[in-house]
Amino acid sequence: MKLAVPRESEAGETRVAATPDTVKRFVSLGFEVSVETGAGTLSRVVDADYQAAGATIAKDAKATLEGADLVLKVRRPSAAELGLMKKGAIVIATMDPYGHEDAVKAMAEAGISAFAMEFMPRITRAQVMDVLSSQANLAGYQAVIDGAAEYDRAMPMMMTAAGTVPAARVFVMGAGVAGLQAIATARRLGAVVSATDVRPAAKEQVESLGAKFVAVEDDEFRQAETAGGYAKEMSDEYKKKQAELVASHIAKQDIVVTTALIPGRPAPRLITKEMVASMKPGSVIVDLAVERGGNVEGAVPGKVAQVGDVKIVGHLNVPGRIAASASALYAKNLVAFAETLVDKEAKAIAVNWEDELVKATVLTRDGKVVHPAFAPAAG
Repeated sequence: MKLAVPRESEAGETRVAATPDTVKRFVSLGFEVSVETGAGTLSRVVDADYQAAGATIAKDAKATLEGADLVLKVRRPSAAELGLMKKGAIVIATMDPYGHEDAVKAMAEAGISAFAMEFMPRITRAQVMDVLSSQANLAGYQAVIDGAAEYDRAMPMMMTAAGTVPAARVFVMGAGVAGLQAIATARRLGAVVSATDVRPAAKEQVESLGAKFVAVEDDEFRQAETAGGYAKEMSDEYKKKQAELVASHIAKQDIVVTTALIPGRPAPRLITKEMVASMKPGSVIVDLAVERGGNVEGAVPGKVAQVGDVKIVGHLNVPGRIAASASALYAKNLVAFAETLVDKEAKAIAVNWEDELVKATVLTRDGKVVHPAFAPAAG
């Protein structure tokens, strides 16, 4: 069994899909591991560390991918990479398929079995494989660090002989994995923190972290969660009431972090230009949904935009801003899933196509797009 870890080809991607720790685990499963030279450099992993773990360092993508049975990546493979892979190879990555149906079709036509890690079901058995949670957790942390870096005042209250510095007020919109970590991080930095979410279960989580919960708590709010634990789309009437409450709250905040994403949909607009204009001079908004169209009017992907007296932070690939930590967690997610595809006694790849994890994550197989969300309609 040959495992390949190529260097990420997408501009701005600093993470890597394997670490020396996970390479050791793959070697113990019976894999020959090939890592492209420099694959881990931006995550602070040098080639010598991979070699010490048992990997062979390949000089380029062609040598890395040649004959590989299993390919690990952070991002979906490029057309050039697909051309270097053998038919039947298994590729595990975050595939970002929504809106990129042509890329999904290209993977099918290349004859690879593509697995999308972001479709991993949220069940107990798969918690260790949940890339959305591992990466969102770090994004929530980094969002507060980025916000604090742009905010030209101290975060905690400080009582000094020269006077008192008031604590920064931080408001987190969306209390999923990223939002809860943002709350915890802002609290550790000494800010006065509040948060909002459309899911009733979030209230207890927010308050348990020492933050104030802000929401219109009516009947619709109490039923606003899908069976999978995701936020439901709310009615226009509810959105109007919530927007009025949030608008009055935002005007008093120093830093706002927005984290709202609905899988497969454009990011919901949470903050209008009027809300931005209502904020105090020097305030900062960090938009974690900027890659999906943004939660904030005026956010610019990849930039810190100055809108009047307010800065709107729109960094792309936020987990990649702390690549060493993000890669360590992502690589563990991947090895945990890959282990389920291997017969440990025979030391051979043996995919159980009826396994619920496999059925949930497989996008392409045997030259076809097989995931129900992307497969062409029959008939």
